[in-house]
Amino acid sequence: MARRKCEYVNEDIKLLELDSSIENKLNDSGLKTIGDVWASNRKSLKALGLRDMEIKQIIIKLQLLGLDLNKKIYN
Repeated sequence: MARRKCEYVNEDIKLLELDSSIENKLNDSGLKTIGDVWASNRKSLKALGLRDMEIKQIIIKLQLLGLDLNKKIYN
């Protein structure tokens, strides 16, 4: 049985397999789970000091799990 996409929101951000520098910035800002990142938007991620290319990487990794920064879940 396939894993439901919304189940990923409680998983650690390590599951996204982001570059370590991005993961460190997210952890330092208190974003520990995929749900924490998913609840963010581009503006709030930029305020954490993430660059556009880093934010794009996050967006792509979320999309691979069927999620995006607009709080949508794709089946």
